[in-house]
Amino acid sequence: MRIDAYADPGTPDRRGGWRYLAWLVRRQWPRCLAGAVLASVWMVLLAATPYLMARAVDHGLEPGDMGALAGWTGAMVAVGGVNAWLGMMRHRTMTKVRLDANFRTVKVVVGHATRLGAALRGQVGTGEVVTIGVGDVQTISTSLTAVGPGVGAIVAYAAVGGLMLSVSTRLALVVLLGVPVLGVLLGPLMGRLQGREAEYRERQSVLTARIGDLAGGLRVLNGLGGKGLVADAFRRDSDRLRAQGYRVGAVTSWIQALGVGLPMLFLALVTWLGARLAAQGHISVGELVSVYGYVVALGWPVAFLIEMGHQLSRGVVAARRVVAFLRLEPAPDEGTRDAPAEPSVLHDPASGVRILPGRLTALVTTRPSDATDILDRLARYTPSDATWGDIPLSDIPLPQIRSRILIADPEADLFAGTLSAVIGDEVTPLRGAGNCATSHNESADATQRPGADATANLTAALHAAAAEDIVRALPEGLNTQVAAQARDLSGGQRQRIRLARALLTDPEVLLAAEPTSALDAHTEATVADRLKHARLGRTTVLAATSPLLLARADVVHHLVDGKVAATGTHRELLDTEPGYRALVARDDEGVEEREEEGEPAR
Repeated sequence: MRIDAYADPGTPDRRGGWRYLAWLVRRQWPRCLAGAVLASVWMVLLAATPYLMARAVDHGLEPGDMGALAGWTGAMVAVGGVNAWLGMMRHRTMTKVRLDANFRTVKVVVGHATRLGAALRGQVGTGEVVTIGVGDVQTISTSLTAVGPGVGAIVAYAAVGGLMLSVSTRLALVVLLGVPVLGVLLGPLMGRLQGREAEYRERQSVLTARIGDLAGGLRVLNGLGGKGLVADAFRRDSDRLRAQGYRVGAVTSWIQALGVGLPMLFLALVTWLGARLAAQGHISVGELVSVYGYVVALGWPVAFLIEMGHQLSRGVVAARRVVAFLRLEPAPDEGTRDAPAEPSVLHDPASGVRILPGRLTALVTTRPSDATDILDRLARYTPSDATWGDIPLSDIPLPQIRSRILIADPEADLFAGTLSAVIGDEVTPLRGAGNCATSHNESADATQRPGADATANLTAALHAAAAEDIVRALPEGLNTQVAAQARDLSGGQRQRIRLARALLTDPEVLLAAEPTSALDAHTEATVADRLKHARLGRTTVLAATSPLLLARADVVHHLVDGKVAATGTHRELLDTEPGYRALVARDDEGVEEREEEGEPAR
């Protein structure tokens, strides 16, 4: 059975960790069954070797029958060859089981994260998601490899017990009762391991989130003098995680030590009893040899049973974390009214901002968070009383909003791949984006209309974002491979790539926060001109304080404490609003400094 990494993973069982593991087994039951059969035959044949050896000794070696000795020896060689092949196929099959479980879990987790969308960040931390993706998925898939050998161990254990009955009832009873006793002794440790492992994973997710926060805000923290404080907190969390790791390691080491030591004591007891029976004449020399062989053969199933318990204990902890993630639900979409058929005014009563259709509007504030909060409300990423036309956004089905209103996140993810794929060379304009097409300049937007050539769309988006030089600078142009988050590009290049990707969708309403903050003055001026031209007739809202952008805006809202204090054009507000003039003039000085320094485009 071939593993298809892109096939539908199915609907996972979210009722608990054990049920999730059972679902993974059911989704590939033919392969798991094949693994169990192969493991069972392989282990039984391991026990068959001592049986054949006993026959060779009793029927060939002891009476001096060379023909019988050669026959039994040949049988042992044949069984050994078959068993070598079975062992290889068993390992190969269980590797496929592990890979299937890994891919399937990754797909259900990523698919659910996609369905949660914007609700993901509000319900679970980044560290938790990273820990699931990096650690829990691997632990779950590894635990599934115990299924085949575990079933085989039980079958082989029963088979060896049956063979022991042909030698001695007393030895058979010791074998059949010994393994359950081992399970009773190791059971409490397995339960303790689950508790320690769950706590360790929880602390690991917290520390992972802190690492992400540090990586994203280290420069800001350093500037505010908070680097040492956060470093101390990280050190304390790291020490706690290390201490918890030692606790997990302590329990694991006891399980592994007892898993090796107790079976050896148990098998030593069986060997001693067999030797006494041979010395007393109750069993033959060949049967004594077979007892030694059975003891050795029992080592495999006993070890697999203990390993199965260990792996499943860890796997169920990881599965519970995955199930908890899969139980998260996006905010219910109770919208029952259709969005306005024509471009309409967006209104945010909390701030007083009114966005006129077909205009380039700018939001200016000393606190960038105030502007981004407004954008989130206008795009319905947070609950609000915002309206579209005369219809509350909360009453409109979310798919309709997403199909026509796009918020361009300045930290939006950039996935690894070719540059054309990162930008989205197969992206089609958002449904509803053509509603304002009649007010566009025909020559300016012809390449961005639905059904236009994909290459022309991509070229137009790159031009509008002043990103053509990025393409020219790369060795293979648009076919150049880009790392995840475009780490091999500069900050300004990443910003223009994100802007090009947003423009390529050609939404009816585009909301963008500081789309040119990482650009030098010359490139910023170019982007401002081209952006206004590319979005002519479309509704565009920019949260920015750059005079280069504000000078091209049709309407500027000056916000104070999150509310509109004044509205007008950039020139009107410069002449009439001292607070606006002070804010923008400060940013204007930064533009002049960058121009004097001749900073190259980034």
